[in-house]
Amino acid sequence: MNRRDFTKSVVIGASAIVLRPFGGFAKNQSPQLSITMDDFYWRANAVRLNGEQRNQAILRTLSAQSLHAALFVIGGNIESEAGKSLLRQWNDAGHMIGNHSYSHQNYAAPTMTPAAFGADILRAERLLKDFPRFRKYFRFPMLKEGETAAKRDAMRSFLKQNGYRTGHVTVDSADWVIDPRLTKRLTEDPGADIARYRDFYLEHIWDRAQYYDALAKRTVGRSVKHTLLTHFNLLNALFLGDLIDMFKSKGWQLIDAEEAFTDPIFAAQPKVLPAGESIVWSLAKESGKIDKNLRYPAEDGEYEMARMDKLGL
Repeated sequence: MNRRDFTKSVVIGASAIVLRPFGGFAKNQSPQLSITMDDFYWRANAVRLNGEQRNQAILRTLSAQSLHAALFVIGGNIESEAGKSLLRQWNDAGHMIGNHSYSHQNYAAPTMTPAAFGADILRAERLLKDFPRFRKYFRFPMLKEGETAAKRDAMRSFLKQNGYRTGHVTVDSADWVIDPRLTKRLTEDPGADIARYRDFYLEHIWDRAQYYDALAKRTVGRSVKHTLLTHFNLLNALFLGDLIDMFKSKGWQLIDAEEAFTDPIFAAQPKVLPAGESIVWSLAKESGKIDKNLRYPAEDGEYEMARMDKLGL
């Protein structure tokens, strides 16, 4: 990965948004981070912990840390009363609930149309709207916001017309490739020592957080209120507390997700194609001030799988 120093850019090209430091963003302030969690696959493989137990474990961790996360929910996961009941626990605990579409399809797929994708968003909204903690933030599945300018702009228009803001990620991560390795190991040996999976996970997230925070400083001139991408899975049911403690031990400030989304970076609409991925990465690409070999964030999974193979994980 190329970590060369990038040139700062204060005004980000075609997005026409000025992202200068201002009140509330002291130059030497500790980096700030919020937890955002995607999908809500509570019916996934129940090795070690079932869906209810995973839900309780994650919520207990957040409560113990006095932290409110954002859960971006796939509508299809809460059609049943059981799914609604589990989501109600998030609502009652004060966590922000966002829309992650009904069926988690890739908007950048050539066969996906804006009309079909918009209908999928509204289908999820019908299931989510009665939860008091539901907020009109939409997170694109796989962070894919369109492979053409026409599709990108059509969906931005649709979201605005329906009162939505994009629930951007600033710190992208590949916890979704670590969790299946952990699950496989525990399926084969329920009593296995899983400390190495925890350590690998923490090292991976810390590496990504440093990368994106440095990229934000070099691109918009400051650290931002970060939104960390995680997923509702066994990995986080077991190790979310360790993850939060790690950031605190390194001097980062944990903040509520709704507070994080007040950062003006989330109003930016970079014109890069394909659209999507971390908002920090997109703005860095748009600025034209960065190394042309900047690694595409979606490659994280490929890199981390290769690393796990070498480590025997």
